[in-house]
Amino acid sequence: MAKDYVRRSKPKRNGRTAKSGGRTRAPEPRVPWLAVILVLVLLAGFGYLIYLIKGSADSRTVEPPAAARTPPPAAPVNPIDQKPVEKWRYIEQLENKEIVVDVPETAAQRAKPEDAPDKRYIMQCGSFRSAEQAEQLKARIAFQGLGSEVRRSEGSNGVWYRVIMGPYPSQRVAEQDKHKMSRLNTDCVVRQG
Repeated sequence: MAKDYVRRSKPKRNGRTAKSGGRTRAPEPRVPWLAVILVLVLLAGFGYLIYLIKGSADSRTVEPPAAARTPPPAAPVNPIDQKPVEKWRYIEQLENKEIVVDVPETAAQRAKPEDAPDKRYIMQCGSFRSAEQAEQLKARIAFQGLGSEVRRSEGSNGVWYRVIMGPYPSQRVAEQDKHKMSRLNTDCVVRQG
């Protein structure tokens, strides 16, 4: 015959019977009293240390150094030991100063005879039937940092508005501006005039 182990019970110490299949309680954790006491002692020591530092800082007075309390004895002053006093006079001098610069003549001016006519160059960048188109090109030229003007001319085939740059003192200067204008996809013609 089979035994019923689940219902079997053991007698307890105090005389009662307990069921053997039940769980027993886990032991309660013990408080680590030694660690708690050590932490409290450390906190108390730290608090006492702060109290001592605070108390010593309040009771100390700062005394000025001895050199600051008594004036130094009067000794002969050496001019080398003294710091020089800076007085800037150039500000007043430059306000009303006028400088005359003698510019020597260039080789081209010296070689040119007095009665020879000046060679001036102008550059024509466009010729339009309407003044609006000429003003638009003038504005594009102004955005490049160059100056120009619109001249109205009447001819046998009607009214034209020409965009003119210059006059230039040499053809080389005119060609430099012509290269700037070629970056704008604007073809200009340098003429002597």
